[in-house]
This record gives sequence, structure tokens and C-alpha cells, in this order.
Amino acid sequence: MKQTIRIARTELQLLFYSPIAWLILIVFTIQASLVFTGSLEGFVNTKELGYPLHSVTLNLYTDPWNGFYAKLLGYLYFYIPLLTMGMMSRELSSGSIKLLYSSPISDAQIIFGKFMSVAAYALLMTGIVSLFTLYGVFAVDNFDLPATLTGLLGIFLLIGAYGAVGLFMSSLTSYQVVAAMGTFAVFAVLSYTSQLWQNVPFVRDIMFWLSISGRTNEFIGGIISSEDVIYFLVVIGLFLGLSIYRFRSVRQKTRASVSLVRYLLVIGSAVIIGYLSSRPALMFFYDATRTKLRTLTKASQDIVRKAKGGLTITTYGNALDEDRLLIFGLPPFELQDMRMFREYIRFKPEIKMKYVHYYAKGNNEQSLNMRYPKLSDKERVGKIAQTFGLDSTMFVPVNDLHKMKETLAGEHFRHVKVLQRDSGQQSVLRIFNDPMLFPSEAEISAAIKRLVTTLPKVGFVGGHGERDCIKEGDRDYNKFARENTFRYSLINQGFDFEQLTLDQEVPAHVSILVIADMKTALPELHLQHLQQYIDRGGNLLIAGEPKRQETMNPVAGLFGVQLMEGRLVRPNKDFQADLLFAHPTQEAGKIAEAFGLIGKNRQIVVMPSVAGLQYNNAAAKGYTATPLLAADTAGVWNELETVDFVDDSAVLNPAAGEAAANRTATAVALSRQVNGKEQKVIVLGDADCISNGELGHSRKDIFPANFLLIAGAFNWLSDYQAPVDVARPPFTDNDIHIGKTGFKVSKIAFTGVLPGLMLISYLVIWIRRRRQ
Repeated sequence: MKQTIRIARTELQLLFYSPIAWLILIVFTIQASLVFTGSLEGFVNTKELGYPLHSVTLNLYTDPWNGFYAKLLGYLYFYIPLLTMGMMSRELSSGSIKLLYSSPISDAQIIFGKFMSVAAYALLMTGIVSLFTLYGVFAVDNFDLPATLTGLLGIFLLIGAYGAVGLFMSSLTSYQVVAAMGTFAVFAVLSYTSQLWQNVPFVRDIMFWLSISGRTNEFIGGIISSEDVIYFLVVIGLFLGLSIYRFRSVRQKTRASVSLVRYLLVIGSAVIIGYLSSRPALMFFYDATRTKLRTLTKASQDIVRKAKGGLTITTYGNALDEDRLLIFGLPPFELQDMRMFREYIRFKPEIKMKYVHYYAKGNNEQSLNMRYPKLSDKERVGKIAQTFGLDSTMFVPVNDLHKMKETLAGEHFRHVKVLQRDSGQQSVLRIFNDPMLFPSEAEISAAIKRLVTTLPKVGFVGGHGERDCIKEGDRDYNKFARENTFRYSLINQGFDFEQLTLDQEVPAHVSILVIADMKTALPELHLQHLQQYIDRGGNLLIAGEPKRQETMNPVAGLFGVQLMEGRLVRPNKDFQADLLFAHPTQEAGKIAEAFGLIGKNRQIVVMPSVAGLQYNNAAAKGYTATPLLAADTAGVWNELETVDFVDDSAVLNPAAGEAAANRTATAVALSRQVNGKEQKVIVLGDADCISNGELGHSRKDIFPANFLLIAGAFNWLSDYQAPVDVARPPFTDNDIHIGKTGFKVSKIAFTGVLPGLMLISYLVIWIRRRRQ
């Protein structure tokens, strides 16, 4: 060990007596300073402009894609080849290698000694980065230091891996420039391996594991994974081992065949260790973030824990799918797809991922007819497979899938995943028509929860002109109740639903009943069946509309609520007077987290044409009433005369009985104890606010929270069973302690003073050495 340390010390002296090591440090410091201050300036400007900041530690440092660490990694590979290119090449070209051959020092001691000098230099570079991290401790309010330390560990390991590669390449040639170029070439190969042989499962796993690209993302994000730590240690060990055997083969004049066997032994050992370390059952994780941002929420962990036994997630990829979805069903994407479920596999290693490739006509038929007008479906698949370099025989016709054909047809043959337990229970997990595209934790956990528990069944009452949950019209509820490709629809958040009529008793399995905008009143028999459902303690969502008071009040009156005559209005120069912006009450946040988020996010619920609600008689009916939404803006009144808000203007007319109505409730929650459980009812004065048309509507400078209204309402009505609550503790690092002046001083210190001190240090060492 003493010899190893002595070699390391000698190598470090050579490095720091030469200008190259100092030049790399100075340039690296300047570049890191520019990257950091460039990111910091955005936060300073945002604060100066009066906008609030949010999760500064994450956005400034630990974002795996746009944070300071991630941006800095893009430059690291430029420096290490310049540092390592002469470590062995210099010995070979100068002839000093013969002294090492003749010395009583082992090959391993020489290589480890030189690598220790690289590790020390890596530690120094990491120390420079840590100065920017230490700055955050003082500059950022409630700085999440542990989350940033994992990023520093990732940077150190990456530099160490780069150094091991550079050391090996330096041992192959006496030309330093060739060694540097070879190191760059190996970096390129290690970054590209994840793209090679992706059609061969075992080889694909190995090549994907060997890829260095993205290996530091989890470190930067605040999580330490045993697989990633082992990866860097294996890469370092692999190239150090190759360097030792290369040194030995030259020193002992070993035959090429023997050297080849040794090299293959080292590589094979690395591959085996790497493959085993990537097995889910052998992986370990530590989440260093304050809010455990990189770990499943407790609600999701509880759901996964209940899913005992085997669980298979089968992805069905259609070769004739929509253009933007096609790539996600092809073999090269499979390993990336698996990483989406890594957090779930962490808590349930027995999850199996399967992929089925088929073809069927879906929503892409028009595009296919335009591109391949004369080809059959099978020929089209051949063309597509040829484009991606795949074997077309891997895609089977959908008719060969037998039992799954009906399920896939119900999904319009789109890219879809089917979750299945060993017991045979199935649940569908979809991708969505939004920018995010892939399911988030909320949707994945909801799909698993459908397998392990009986989730609420929602019944939509029909037969009296109510809003439809199947149709796609603007006034209907298809988007939030039925549409598969809309992320926030009930079916994607864990609910089942059905349409029913009240000409017979409400089925026992229905736990939430929706009655929306009836055009005709309920006949006596239907009222009796509704009353029976209420008496057994069933939950309800009742949505009325202005001009529907006559038909809706008999139903709302069962709970002591009445829709007021007329409608609430507030004249606005940009919108119709009957377009109302409702705000959540303070009590609403105690009922459901989603209601509280509306207020925290300073959003509003847009209610086109809403009737005010009176609930004075709720107590007499045995219910406790809580207002959820209210028209709490000044200038609101209850309009009784005007009905045409396009050509006419609404004017407050007290003589007609019109009166100011600010603070009037537009949504009310009611509850009571019945049959040993809490019965819950929500009454809305507007049915349009959760319609297809409104959910798809956007208005300039208006930030609606109607989606949160739906989520909060059904979360409460389902006794918080769905949607799955994946909320995390709020971020507390939401401010910085510097302004424009402080930023300017900091920028000068980082980009000028710090590199200047390094330059002065080098000049002092150089002058002292010259004197000696």
C-alpha cells in the first residue's frame, strides 16, 4: 500500500508541476461558474420581477435534466482525456517504463497508484463543484443539502470512471494525442451501447446496462441506487483490470492468446456482476430528498404492498398505431419503458414486464391509406418493420390474440398496458392525449388498486334528459367519465361507472349516483327508488342549471337545498355576464386536498350560467351543510329578468326582486350519519362546469381549476379511495436571500476571483520550482 501511495503522490506532483492540471482546473472552474450563475440569474430576475419561487434546490441544482449538476456533466468528458493521456503514454515514450519494469513494484500497485492520483484530482474537481453547493446553503431558504450531496457523489464517480478509461487508453500507446482520441472514442461507445442489439433480450439487457449515458441522473435527482453505484465501480474495476493485464503482458512478453483470455475474463466478470446488480431483487435505494421526491408516496406503497403474489404488466404495441405512439410499441423502447416502473419494482421486485407486438387497424387508418394506399395491412407492417430494422414476423395479427382482442378493441387498438395478477384479475393502464403522454404515479397506482380492492362504482342516471357520460358532445360528461385517453377521466383514476335508470332500484354495487341537469321531473316511482338509495346511505353528485329549478329542486330538496330562481351574474367587459368565477371556501380545503389546492394555486372554478344555492333547510333534513364554492367577488347579483346575455345587458333591478349575491354558494357539500356510515352529497348550481365543452375550453388569462373540482368531489364521495392521493409534503425552499447586487458580487467571485486564486497558486508553485 505504501508503494501505491508513493506512486500516487509522485503522479500528483507531476500533474501539478505541469500547467495542464492547473489549466483544466481553471477552465473547469470558469465553465462551472458560468453555468451556475447563468441558472442563478434566472431565479434572481424572477424574484426581482415579483414572481414567487418554487422548490429552488430542485430547479437550481438537482433537476436531472436542467439543473446545475446536469448541465455541468455535459462538459466533464472534455477534461479527463487531457488529464490522463500522458499517464502511461509518457512512460512509454520517454523510456521510463523500463525503470518501472525493473523495480520491485507489482503491476497492480503501479496502476492503482496512478488511478489514486486521478481519484484525488476527481475529488478536487468535485470539491470545486461543492463550493457552488455550499453557496446554496447560505443563499437558498431551507436548502435541501442532503439531496445535493448525492449529486456530488455521482459527479465524483463519473470522473473516476472517465479517469479509469483514460488510464487504460494511455497504456495502449506512446502517443498522448492518440490516447486522448481513443478515450473520447470509448466514451462515445459507452454512451451508444444502449442503442445496440435491442432486439435480443439478454444481450439488450447487458448493452443497456453498459451504457454510461444517464447513469448519474438518479444521483443528481437525490437518490442513490445500488445498481448505479455498482455500475461505476465495475467500470472502474474493468478498465483498471484491463490496464493491469495490458501492463503485465508487455512486461512479461505474454502470448497474445493468453492476454486475450485474461481480457475476456475481466470483461466477462464485469458483465456478470453488472447483470446480477440490475436484477430488481438485488437492488437497493436511498432517497435523500427532503420530501422523498424520488420514492413512491405512502399511498402508492400501501397499494403495492396489498398486491401480493405475482403481477405481470403486458404492453400491447400496435405496429399500425398512431404515428406518435408507434415508437413506444417497438422493441428498442422496451428497456426505457421498464424504467418507468422502476419505483414500483423497487417495492415489488416480482413484477414481470412482457411485450406483445401485433397489428390491427386503429385510429391511424387515414394516415396509413395516404402513405400506403395500395398495400394490405400485412404489407404495411412489413414496410414499417423495414424502416426500423425489425423482423416483420414479430408482429402478429390481432385475431391471433384471441381473448385480448375484445379488450384491445375497446381501447381502439391504441398502445396500452394490461396489468394481471396470478389470480386472473386484470386492469388496463393507458397513455393519454396530452403533452405528458405517459401515465403518472396517480394513474399507475389507480390501475394497481383496481386489482386489490373494490373501488367505488359510479352510476349515471338517465332517462330524463340528463347529461350523458357516453356521448362526446360539449354538454355531456364523456370526457371526465368515459374517455380513455383523457388522463383525469374517472375510468383512469380508479372508478368504474355505468348508466342506469330509476325505473328500478339502484343496484347495490353502486356507491355514487350522478344526477345532472334533468330536463323532465322524476315520476313518482323513480322518486321512490331514489329515496330508497338515499335511505341506505348512498352518496350523490347533483348538478343543476338555471332554468332547471322546476325539475331539479324536488331532488335537491330531499337534502334541504334549493336552486335559487334566475342565475348569478357579474358584468364583465371580456365575457358574458353570466360566466361566473367561483372561489373555494376555507371549509372546502378540510373536505378534500384538491379543493385546498385550488386556493393555494390561486385558481378559480369557471361556472358558465350558474344558479345560486340556498341550504337553510339542510339541518332540518338531518344534514350538515358546508359551502364548497362561492361567488365571493363584489358586484355579483341574482339576475331574474335577463335571459339573453349576448344581445342584452344585465342590469341590477331591485324592484324586480334582484339583490346582491356575493358570497352566495354555488356548490354545497352535505353529510350525515346513516346505517353506520357517513352519507355524502354534493350539489352544484351548474352542470356545465364539468362538461366536455368546459373542460376543453381555454380563456385568455383565466386559469381554471375545474379538473380539481372533479377530483376533489369524487375523492370525498368515494371516502378518499380514489383518485389515489399522491400528494407530497410541500416544498419549503421557495426563496433566495440575494438580489441583483448580491448576484453581481457572487458572479464576480465565481467567474473572476476563484479562477484568479487558482492562477496565482500555480504561478507561486511554478516560481518556487524554478528557483529550486
